[in-house]
Amino acid sequence: AHQIANWLLEKSRSASRNRRSAHYGIRYQSVDDLQMCKARIVYRAVTNATNTRTVVPCLIPPNSLVTHAAPYLLRRRGVAADEAYLLGVLSSIPFDWYLRKWVELNLTFELLVPAPVPDPAPSNPLRLRIIDIAGRLAAKDSRFAEWAEAVGVAVCSTMAMQMQEEMEAELDALVASLYGLSRSQVEHVFATFHRGWDYQPRLDKVLHYFHQIETKI
Repeated sequence: AHQIANWLLEKSRSASRNRRSAHYGIRYQSVDDLQMCKARIVYRAVTNATNTRTVVPCLIPPNSLVTHAAPYLLRRRGVAADEAYLLGVLSSIPFDWYLRKWVELNLTFELLVPAPVPDPAPSNPLRLRIIDIAGRLAAKDSRFAEWAEAVGVAVCSTMAMQMQEEMEAELDALVASLYGLSRSQVEHVFATFHRGWDYQPRLDKVLHYFHQIETKI
């Protein structure tokens, strides 16, 4: 393991000197600076538009290695809360609905990078709520403790399924609102998302939270 870590450190240092690399300009002084030593967003690269979900992201704990089939997103700037916000958007039905229009067999960077992501002000209450929900859903156990502390959420080692479903529905509503969707457009997203799926129960919950958001804005 020590030899692998040192090898990855040299590879990262080399990449940091390559202007074409995402690692360009990042200082890798020790093994602790390696991306594998940090919690990161990864997503499943092999997918298609007929799966239950096309965009399948998650937060992996520190000291985790991934292959090319699970690309990770490198945070070059910003803070952990920004990472949680992005994870929340990527995990939502509205974002997934958009990518399903383009993906055939693989979710490549060429498709992911141009995908529109709402960018509200850091103090926007919808953004802050997305950070809270995504952070709590992602920080499942003590392995994510450092990341959770940086985001400002508690590690949720136990969460009832009903609570998780409610939080996921609220997340969809928040993201839909930041995209500027109307109620009828939200209904269209769910009705056309996946052929044959029983979307009404989740849509009802999403619309409940969507209405709450509309009345507060």
